[in-house]
Amino acid sequence: MSGIASLFEIHADIDTRVGLIRDDRPDWLCGKGCDNCCRRLAEVPLLTRAEWDLLREGLAVLAASQLDEIAGKIRVMTDTVGRPLVCPLLEETTGACPVYAHRPVACRSYGFYVDRGLGLYCRDIEALVTAGELDDVVWGNHEVIERRLTTLEPGRPLTEWFVAWRHGQDLTP
Repeated sequence: MSGIASLFEIHADIDTRVGLIRDDRPDWLCGKGCDNCCRRLAEVPLLTRAEWDLLREGLAVLAASQLDEIAGKIRVMTDTVGRPLVCPLLEETTGACPVYAHRPVACRSYGFYVDRGLGLYCRDIEALVTAGELDDVVWGNHEVIERRLTTLEPGRPLTEWFVAWRHGQDLTP
């Protein structure tokens, strides 16, 4: 199976888990208009080749001015030592993602999947978990998703993919 087909299978599984959580909790915090996770990245996102190829399709239809703005944010992100980071793709004034349909797995699963040791959800969700208000949620297993992704190939930082693309370079291993 090709990398993109495997990626779409992972997306389908994530969509199923997200749908089940949303069906049980229509007031779920993660939804349109929420950009908390985009504004508080712990690290530069790692993307597999398949994720990058999909994201690049979304980037390719953006206006040159948007790409220039993203490139500027990528430069800042590359030079930033402190955390948290703000996603360079986030339109900060609207809180929208211009490539939402093409977003990576980490963005699709955040807030719905947990890593047993790390959590991987926002402070607002953590507060609800601590208060016992989400005890009935059947979370997705982030470790399984991560293992499936890494079978496609190791990830590279979004910043590397983007800079290489803007310079006409290919990062094929």
